[in-house]
Amino acid sequence: MTQPLFIRNADQLITMAGHQAGPAVGKAMTDIEIIEGGSVWIEDERIVAAGPDATLYETYQNRLEEAQVIDASGKVVAPGLIDPHTHIVHAGTREAEYAMRLKGSTYMEIMESGGGIHSTTRSTQQASDEELFEAAHKRLNQFLLHGVTTLEAKSGYGLTLEHELKQLRVAAQLHEHHTMDLVSTFMGAHAVPMDEKDNPDRFVDRVVEEMIPEVAKSGLARFNDVFCERGVFTPEQSRKILEAGKAYGLTPKIHADEIEPYAGAELAAEVGAISADHLLKASDEGIAQMADKGVVGVLLPGTAFFLMAEFARARRIIDAGVPVALSTDANPGSSPTLSLPFIMNLGCLKMGMTPEEVLTATTINAAHAIGIADEAGSIETGKQADITMFDVPNHLMLSYQYGMNHVDTVIKKGKVVVQEGQLV
Repeated sequence: MTQPLFIRNADQLITMAGHQAGPAVGKAMTDIEIIEGGSVWIEDERIVAAGPDATLYETYQNRLEEAQVIDASGKVVAPGLIDPHTHIVHAGTREAEYAMRLKGSTYMEIMESGGGIHSTTRSTQQASDEELFEAAHKRLNQFLLHGVTTLEAKSGYGLTLEHELKQLRVAAQLHEHHTMDLVSTFMGAHAVPMDEKDNPDRFVDRVVEEMIPEVAKSGLARFNDVFCERGVFTPEQSRKILEAGKAYGLTPKIHADEIEPYAGAELAAEVGAISADHLLKASDEGIAQMADKGVVGVLLPGTAFFLMAEFARARRIIDAGVPVALSTDANPGSSPTLSLPFIMNLGCLKMGMTPEEVLTATTINAAHAIGIADEAGSIETGKQADITMFDVPNHLMLSYQYGMNHVDTVIKKGKVVVQEGQLV
């Protein structure tokens, strides 16, 4: 039993209620349910009630002395933010490649010459569990300070069974020991190792026959992801990997149509992926098929921003009926950021999304993209008490003032873990 927590009288309480059965789609992405003067009563890590302050005060006035009371006047109270696509467990940085790209080298040119993912793979393979844990723990602290209470963590910088399991093992340790929740994805098919680039099918067979069975046996991952891109894995190879994962109980995800149109969105619909991510170059037909199958489109505007590329067509994707989520794609090469609020800014300023849509995309739809909407993503009775309080009077300020961190308080499982912008 823990002390009850009473959050009172927020200028805006944003609940995201009503989307637990499925992600918000189309115009429903603007339905964020704002309660002015809203309050939340929390007990034993769970949300017990949310609504107007007068209503909750009348219900719980005889228990105020036993509760921790937080005055949220002047603030926006929202569900804890969720980041559904990160590569948080890795070693090394790639600032030298950043300088190369500023001089004209492309992402794929650098990767094909042994840099990019291969560079991070070498660093990650050389790092110990302890080194990976410590580096990722510091990154998680920054995510928490920026209002994120849950994120997805991909492997993919191991490219051998030993080192893929190492990344997943570290992610599991972080989930156990850090305040935040982590949901893990196996991504052994992130790149073809340099010593096998002349025979990629042999590596695909290794992923399918060696890695996937052992990852499934370990219980360290919930999802199976693949980088479907020309020069990485073909749609046929990607289908083989994703279907093999399904046979072992790993739900498909896919890096789709990032660099060029490559039928990744279509493949996501075909294999029943929970999400297709990137989608900068997704075809109209692929978008339509995703909408038909209910595949969540996880858009990563930080990657387009950092690679100086064209942004995903968020308006086209949303208007076509695809449920959209947003993510940092936090990684050392194409999106070295830990700020989901900045990604929300980019969603509005560079992809034409509304402030309401980006809130939906970083809460309830992000929860659906990683299969946790029954626990997180909205402020509703019975859900885990994950809440972020922003020191602004209304939600429009979150996208109006860009590049700023407005997080004041973060509550994880009913416990205050960030207060006045500082880790508790």
